[in-house]
Amino acid sequence: MKAEHRSSSDSKDITLLMKGGTSGFKPSRPLLATAVIGTALIGYLVHKTPDARSHLENLVNMAHNMGDLSERDAAVVTELLIAADCPIPLTPK
Repeated sequence: MKAEHRSSSDSKDITLLMKGGTSGFKPSRPLLATAVIGTALIGYLVHKTPDARSHLENLVNMAHNMGDLSERDAAVVTELLIAADCPIPLTPK
């Protein structure tokens, strides 16, 4: 991709690739923690196994202890786990 620059009439490449053709994007640790926890949460909600829940809880505790997950985000995961354990009440027709 080429872009025009005001300082020059020449077009210059604007895509930056590292060796091996990968991009230079490096997400922050909190962003990575959120992605990993989100993946584990979806896994638990789909499978609902004790191992999946334990894995999720361990990830949340580790990320929170390392400062990569806020109190609020940890509370959201806790609320989702509580909601997942409660069956949805059926309303009579």
